Amino acid sequence: MIEKIYEEMLTRDPNQPEFHQAVREVLDTLKPVLERHPEYVEANILSRIIEAERIIQFRVPWADDDGNIHVNRGFRIQMNSAIGPYKGGLRFHPSVNLSILKFLAFEQVFKNSLTTLPMGGGKGGSDFDPKGKSDAEIMRFCQSFMLELNRHIGADIDVPAGDIGVGGREIGYLYGMYRKIRNEFTGVLTGKGLSYGGSLIRPEATGYGQVYFAREMLKTRGLNLEGKVCLVSGSGNVAQFAAEKVLQLGGKVITMSDSGGFIHDSNGITVEKLEWIKELKNIRRGRISEYANNFEGAIYTPVDHNLDYNPLWAVDADVALPAATQNEINGLDAKNLLSNNVYVVSEGSNMPCTPEAIDHFIEAGILYAPGKASNAGGVATSGLEMSQNSMRMNWTRDEVDEKLDAIMVSIHETCARTAEEYGFPGNYMMGANIAGFLKVADAMLNQGVI
Repeated sequence: MIEKIYEEMLTRDPNQPEFHQAVREVLDTLKPVLERHPEYVEANILSRIIEAERIIQFRVPWADDDGNIHVNRGFRIQMNSAIGPYKGGLRFHPSVNLSILKFLAFEQVFKNSLTTLPMGGGKGGSDFDPKGKSDAEIMRFCQSFMLELNRHIGADIDVPAGDIGVGGREIGYLYGMYRKIRNEFTGVLTGKGLSYGGSLIRPEATGYGQVYFAREMLKTRGLNLEGKVCLVSGSGNVAQFAAEKVLQLGGKVITMSDSGGFIHDSNGITVEKLEWIKELKNIRRGRISEYANNFEGAIYTPVDHNLDYNPLWAVDADVALPAATQNEINGLDAKNLLSNNVYVVSEGSNMPCTPEAIDHFIEAGILYAPGKASNAGGVATSGLEMSQNSMRMNWTRDEVDEKLDAIMVSIHETCARTAEEYGFPGNYMMGANIAGFLKVADAMLNQGVI
């Protein structure tokens, strides 16, 4: 049955490799579930869960500072709302297309299910590139984007958040336009500024949660992060705060990267150096290569497209924290990580490891956490922001961090317990996929064929 469903999807959705990869990974882990629960087969849950409830595509025209008119594409994938309103980020990046957004929305369904919060799965964005654009250009683009998107979202319908290319600035412009069009102040976007309904810890949440999950995995072997050498990819929001939490827990971060290359600081990226990176990336919007010019002993390695591996993952370490983009760790990278003694991989970005890489990790028996579990901290805290908006109140930083920590502990326990229950002890990918699926599938079953 699984093969038939997969082949039908390939025929109906050709040329969508990222979506195919995400679906394949989940379907392959659900065989023991279908054997135990024939009611899911009878109700054809698999065919229904891989089909989006709604896909919205629209034109986004905008004017640059010179008065030239540009046209981008806007998207919103409303994947599944069986357990709550659609919830998932908006991504502004030239690579954005239906395949990438469908894979992200599909992953989001299971990720949100694992958080224990009542949130369905969705994703959206545009092929607009914010790099090199002025604040005024980005504002005009966001306003044009929201002119259409506002028709399809709402606090109890679909609650977008940020993602790659969509930070506090963009959320502010989007929310301002939504509020003007709809004439209401409501928690329809998360990742908002603190002055207009945002939550403390939201910017930190994905990176913090990624590290909390790694900490919980290490606990199963009687270990902790104290003194552990960590590789971090990326230098955006997730990477910055993953590095920050590693430092708080006594670990050592030695790498960070961007699309141009990576830096290796064998002395360790200290708190002070990390603050410099935050200023570089968040305010000056510079390149990570500048780090090597400012800190003695740091080495910058530019991207070499002729290589079939990423040299960042060939650096000796204990823990790998990918926090950049999808498929950034291939099979050869995985072999390099294993040969360099890495025994913990906790995903901060969405689907950063190829299927071949995952196979290597699972075969080696290391602690490997799939993104739908380990990077769920971001959407979990978005859910907490929704709760605060609904209650018209704000929790303290410590309260939100405690709730986030508790959610990540719960996700880890659920994944570990489910993997054990279905005969795959220690396999967090099996545990995450099965646990996330069961909750959504039961909700779909109970609500009938809709």
